[in-house]
Amino acid sequence: MEPIITDKEKCRKCYCCVRSCPVKAIKVEKRYTEIIFDRCIGCGNCLSNCPQRAKMVADKVGVTESLLTSEDKVIAVLGSSFPAFFHNVAPGQLVAGLKRIGFREVHEGAYGAELIADDYARITGDNDRTYISSHCPAIVDLIERHYPKLLRNLVPVVSPMIAMGRYLKEVLGPKTKVVYISSCIAAKFETQMTETRGAIDIVLTYRELEGIFRSRQISLPALDALPFDGLAPTVGRLFPINEGTFRSFSMSADPLDTEIVSACGEVNVMGIIRDLAAGRIAPRFADLRFCYDGCIGGPGRNSELTEFYRRNLIINHYKQDIPYETAPHYLSSREQTGLDRSFASKHARLESPKTNDIKKILQATSKYSVKDELNCRACGYRTCREYAVAVYQGLAEIEMCLPYNLQQLEEDRGRLIQKYELARRELDREYTDEFIVGNDRKTLEVLDLIKQVGPTPTTVLIRGESGTGKELTARAIHRFSKRNDKPLVTVNCTTITDSLLESELFGHKRGAFTGAIAEKKGLFEAADGGTIFLDEIGDITPKLQAELLRVLDMGEVRPVGGTTARKVDVRLIAATNRNLEEGVREGWFREDLYYRLNVFTITMPPLRNRVESIPILAHHFMEKASTKLNKRLSAIEERAVIALTKYPWPGNIREMQNVIERAAVLAHDDVIHLENLPLALSENLAGSPTADLDIRASFRAERERHVVKLEKKLIQRYLAEANGNVSRAARLANIPRRTFYRLLDKYRLKDKEVRDMPQGDRQ
Repeated sequence: MEPIITDKEKCRKCYCCVRSCPVKAIKVEKRYTEIIFDRCIGCGNCLSNCPQRAKMVADKVGVTESLLTSEDKVIAVLGSSFPAFFHNVAPGQLVAGLKRIGFREVHEGAYGAELIADDYARITGDNDRTYISSHCPAIVDLIERHYPKLLRNLVPVVSPMIAMGRYLKEVLGPKTKVVYISSCIAAKFETQMTETRGAIDIVLTYRELEGIFRSRQISLPALDALPFDGLAPTVGRLFPINEGTFRSFSMSADPLDTEIVSACGEVNVMGIIRDLAAGRIAPRFADLRFCYDGCIGGPGRNSELTEFYRRNLIINHYKQDIPYETAPHYLSSREQTGLDRSFASKHARLESPKTNDIKKILQATSKYSVKDELNCRACGYRTCREYAVAVYQGLAEIEMCLPYNLQQLEEDRGRLIQKYELARRELDREYTDEFIVGNDRKTLEVLDLIKQVGPTPTTVLIRGESGTGKELTARAIHRFSKRNDKPLVTVNCTTITDSLLESELFGHKRGAFTGAIAEKKGLFEAADGGTIFLDEIGDITPKLQAELLRVLDMGEVRPVGGTTARKVDVRLIAATNRNLEEGVREGWFREDLYYRLNVFTITMPPLRNRVESIPILAHHFMEKASTKLNKRLSAIEERAVIALTKYPWPGNIREMQNVIERAAVLAHDDVIHLENLPLALSENLAGSPTADLDIRASFRAERERHVVKLEKKLIQRYLAEANGNVSRAARLANIPRRTFYRLLDKYRLKDKEVRDMPQGDRQ
């Protein structure tokens, strides 16, 4: 298991981990960022810098608990920085707590620094090369994975942790289990390396140990102190603080001596490593630790304490006389323990892009010149070109560039505003003008009811025959409501199958049924705060009726396949052309749902009972057809209007709208005539007792039609005689040129039409 893991659900791709990673060992996936362990050095920056706590240390508590309950002999080794973390208890109380949870012995890891001191003194005394300390696992990983050129400069000696592990297993036997407890995250990586594997079985952080104490309900301050086991360290206790290496290894350190370099912290260490790799400096010995303040400033440190206070705790612990109980076998010579180690290049070489590749990536983020490269580092990389290289290598995404994203957002905002305005105009044209038309008594009563119920949150049931304008009424109610700034969602319950309708209304969870590859929000949630209109509600099944009743009663929906309900605030408007009372009696409609819906009823009158409004409706639909067909229509012949009023309209308003649109298509001029109507309407008029009266009454309209035809033919003739010259044609007709232009526009005549006229028509 990898030492650092990513909680993919918590990660929000803020790129904090990318910015904080010194070696860019972070790969950006579609939904989260992931650590590339072939590049990671275990510095722990991503852990401490992730605001969402999405990066976390792989939990070793469970493995440790299992180990402690086994028959194996388990030894605890406290890292040399432990006094700077467990500052509120005595060292002996910490020993007592560790033994209470099952550890056989407890040792100080500071003794490991003294184990390797002689080897360091012997090797660094050789002046033939620059030596770099190898006791910091993060430094070793940094050189092995990113600066393999410096491998020969690493001191070929293990870290104090590995030295302690090898020593204890040499003394107590290879079957002994050693658990090292430290603030170092890189130590978890070190135990998995081939060169050091087997020395330490588990690495726990101080916080993980705290969690074990809490789970066991062990209060350390209440325990009686117990002595440490093994050999007591001396100067090794100073190892975790800055420049403590020199005291632990008995090396002299002069601030003015350029032959010995000591540095802590990412910035200082990375600078020295680059200088060493470039050959700018060549000291005799470089003591490097990646963490600020040395090992007391590791990623698992107690961040509530200042550096100065943590340093004082280490020094005070060094000065104390700590009780020890040393078994005889620990007094044997330690020279038997092998403390050497080898290093190997683990450099994961990534493909380098060509200049043209970088140029294409930069241009994809609108960087066409050097001045466009802001190098703002919002993506986590130092320069735009370094980021472009990461994109090419698959470590980063185009969308990580903040200036590019802001530019895209601004452009998208402009496009959305344009689309919104276009959609708003289309909706206004389709719905705003589509008010309820009519001046008959029944229509006026419906309008009065809409104005009364609109501003209230009351559930409305709209009843009436098919085609009477129930959806139009629902839109009018929403327009008069206090929710008119929120969405109106309409659903026709007859056009969707039962299973799909449930998913459409209430949503579904991923995997709830075959084809549910992603979670989907239902229409009730989409209409939250607004209104939902369920047309033909009498056609839904009893199962859906029960779910709908739950929404009305509890104000909550449960997605298909879900276990938790979600609150919604939705006003319901329903419509039906069925007899719900009959449905209640026959059992196909729930009685309790009927009473929840039938709070306020609006009954839409059929068109046959609104004869007074038919002429107004006819002209309204004519204007709509004129706009839709882009065809000029100015009137409806009186005979046609009379035929419309005498027809029973079984399809109601919807049928009438279709009849008028068909007639508009068939009209040869700007007037809809009786002949343009369907045969059923014209025959109905012909068989009427008032047919003769109707024909006489239409004389004016018939004369007007013939006058229009004659006027158009005259204009065409004058144009033909003038060979398409409008000014000359106007003079021939003895009318002003502007008037002639208006007539051309009225009859939509073009020069081509005139030139294409047969010669006989030109005469």
